[in-house]
Amino acid sequence: MTDTPSGENTLPTLSAPVRTLFTGFLLVMALGLLMAGVQILLTHGAADGEFGLSVDDVVYSYYGNRGDSRMEAKLSGSMKGMAPPEDRLKIVKWVRDGSPEAAWATEMAPVFQKNCGSCHGANTGLPPLVSYETVTKFIKVDPGTTVSSLARVSHVHLFGIAFIFVFVCGIFSMAVGIPKWLQCTAIAAPFAFLIVDVFSWWMTKWAPGFAYLTILAGSGYAISSGYMILTSLYQMWILPRRMAKSS
Repeated sequence: MTDTPSGENTLPTLSAPVRTLFTGFLLVMALGLLMAGVQILLTHGAADGEFGLSVDDVVYSYYGNRGDSRMEAKLSGSMKGMAPPEDRLKIVKWVRDGSPEAAWATEMAPVFQKNCGSCHGANTGLPPLVSYETVTKFIKVDPGTTVSSLARVSHVHLFGIAFIFVFVCGIFSMAVGIPKWLQCTAIAAPFAFLIVDVFSWWMTKWAPGFAYLTILAGSGYAISSGYMILTSLYQMWILPRRMAKSS
């Protein structure tokens, strides 16, 4: 069954000011989705030491790299470009040797000051790496995202993204010529994928195999949102012209 509503509450029949309003919103949301993808790529995409988002990136971000210390995980991942290979090797060797305090002042302190001091100084707002006591806090095995961080990010993500979907789906609900089952599925999909996405973060924290679900869910609501945005833009600006030509 195909729903073809009539009247002023369909995308092809909206007034020019309303179409302009909706178009501006949808274009900004499309750009926001794109920037979200870039942000994910930059924050999680190097967790395994290689560029590009992978299952290992998701595992290291939420479950952690429990085979290496947090220091080693950072030096192999997002901080890889912040120090030359020889200095990274010195730090890793020192960590694996048990991070002896006797070698700190003479050997390791200059290495950390040269490579880390500018960003991780005492008053930079980032975790300080200027003393033996502060550095050794990051030598423990990386447990991934903390439960408190997961709770904070989850509630912000759920509230914020849900509001975006309400407006995107609301605009798409005025589309014409789409089977009712497909329209309802497209509207429900991003909300369902959002719930699965956040749920998978928590499950990956305890079982790394759920990282596949994180990638599936994130891809799912990006695709469903993209479909609704493109369809809405098409029906507001291109479809009316085609209908006018055929009449």
